[in-house]
Amino acid sequence: MSQANPVSSNPFPVSDIERRALAAEPNYTDLTSLPEIWQRLATVVGDRLALWDPHSKPPVELTYKQLAGQIEQFAAGIQALGLPEVRDGIPPRVALFANDSLRWAIADQGTMAAGAANVVRSGDAERQELLYILENSGSIGLIAENLALMKQLRPRLDDLPVQWVILLSDEEIKEETTLPVPVLSYNQLMTKGAASQYQPISPTSDSLATLIYTSGTTGKPKGVMLTHANLLNQIHSIKAVIQPQPGERFLAILPTWHSFGRMGEYFFLSRGCTLIYTSIRTFKQDLKKYQPEYMMAVPRLWESIYEGVQKQFREMPAKRQRLVESFLSISQSYIEARRTWQGLRLQLEAPPGGERLVAGLKLAALWPIHKLGEMLVYKKVRQATGGKLKYVISGGGSLAMHLENFFEIVGLEVLVGYGLTETSPVLTARRFWRNLRGSAGQPIPETQIQIVNPETRQPLPYGETGLVLASGPQVMAGYFQNPEATAKAINPQGWFDTGDLGWMSVAGDLVLTGRAKDTIVLTNGENIEPQPIEDACLRSPYIDQIMLVGQDQKFLGALIVPNLEALQKFLDDQGASVQISAATKGQSIDLESKMVQDLFRQELNREVKNRPGYRADDRIGVFRLLTEPFSMENGMLTQTLKIKRPVVTERYQDLIEAMFV
Repeated sequence: MSQANPVSSNPFPVSDIERRALAAEPNYTDLTSLPEIWQRLATVVGDRLALWDPHSKPPVELTYKQLAGQIEQFAAGIQALGLPEVRDGIPPRVALFANDSLRWAIADQGTMAAGAANVVRSGDAERQELLYILENSGSIGLIAENLALMKQLRPRLDDLPVQWVILLSDEEIKEETTLPVPVLSYNQLMTKGAASQYQPISPTSDSLATLIYTSGTTGKPKGVMLTHANLLNQIHSIKAVIQPQPGERFLAILPTWHSFGRMGEYFFLSRGCTLIYTSIRTFKQDLKKYQPEYMMAVPRLWESIYEGVQKQFREMPAKRQRLVESFLSISQSYIEARRTWQGLRLQLEAPPGGERLVAGLKLAALWPIHKLGEMLVYKKVRQATGGKLKYVISGGGSLAMHLENFFEIVGLEVLVGYGLTETSPVLTARRFWRNLRGSAGQPIPETQIQIVNPETRQPLPYGETGLVLASGPQVMAGYFQNPEATAKAINPQGWFDTGDLGWMSVAGDLVLTGRAKDTIVLTNGENIEPQPIEDACLRSPYIDQIMLVGQDQKFLGALIVPNLEALQKFLDDQGASVQISAATKGQSIDLESKMVQDLFRQELNREVKNRPGYRADDRIGVFRLLTEPFSMENGMLTQTLKIKRPVVTERYQDLIEAMFV
């Protein structure tokens, strides 16, 4: 019998493991603002290494004691420059337009410690977006990445209420480049702070801490108001999920002006860990060199690690390739049996006892071969990631099942979390003792999830797909100066509309199936969620990126960016005299040739049909191969590497229409 989701209470009690973790030190429940954490850490783990940037010139390291001191020094410098008083309960805003760095961390917490709320965005964002954020937020100060960014914004700064500018660089500020307001380099600001007396600020927990503007893929970006209580709750609640120890290493790659990366850094620092900065260019080498215990990233990065390993497999002699493929195939059966035995299969309820018994027998039979694969293959994969990773944390989008399977086979524990900027961001997370692959995990403490009918908003039974609503102390205070959008997002009972579709198991595991606004409706009335089908297609080594289309059509279509390296190998193996030119992004390939078209048709048919829950309407009827990847540079990827479906659709509107003629 189906059961309706409870509306007023969280039906999933805190486990004993979580209860002990929540009670353990360090405990910050007595604090009212985030910056108070740093002085406490300076007292408890002051001599431990907090921040380490091995790629700066020269490399920079800060202990927790030094970090706390520099945050106060930065705050004193800002206070000396001048901050207006709190108005209507909202502190003054200071824009922080820069990318992740050691100085970013000091500036972020320094502005809060000074009594301001910061407004964060990438220094690489479009000029018009940055100017809009400056104006909409009413920022009275600007902290910019460098002089070039200030010059880029300069023509409009005179018209905005900006009273001073700080550069995070040490560039010389010539008189002709300055504004009618003070412009200071980072070192000048710190010198001013050293000569000033820091005045501690004690904001209430519901005071605004930061504004994070949504990406604005449709319409103007909205400023998400997160309070100190929102951020402190996340630091407290996430320790029920994962418990890193002081001195353990965390490799930081995500942008900190994005809520997922930012909260990750706050959390691991709050535990006394050492944060090591890396980048897309260096992270594979850094994994091996610095041997971190933890890393957080978006699915696209895990895909790149997977593809890197697959590339190494493809370069092996044919005989060894077949051996590796055999190990992976047998280990796939092994982990599937283990999931059934452990009750960790993606289904509504736990499997019956007889099914578990059969799985246990299969598990025992396959274990020796899996163990041999571990010794000969999988251990080497882990060594390439440093060999010490305890957990890797994935967020910012669903993780394709072929990635889930691969990382489980090789022994890398991936914990997936789910949330949004508006929820600070974490709502649910997989625990290491209940790592249900394919799910987004269970709600974190004090968080409630409800699945409702998108039309009637009535609660749905367990296992039935509907709109995901969330409630908890991490939900934003609202959108800045936008009560209409706030009322649309949060109902009078405090439930936040995530815009995501999903269902919940009886055990409380959330399974996401797509975005409500991404649903493709075919002319036969069938609703298609594109993400699971796209994830399945990405299993193909020849498909680098894919986006489904087909709204109001008889069947689905797809825009595909090929994996040029894998495609070149295929062409070579077939004896085709074609060389792919990376410089021209593959323009030399005859994408319309029968050989290439047949290859992609075969790949799509296989991967879509092999997907669990396959229906005839899932079949991709037509496709087009693109030579230009979706990227942030061309505006087709968000900063968290998700495809901007409306932007891609508009860009290729003529091509899409021609596909269905």
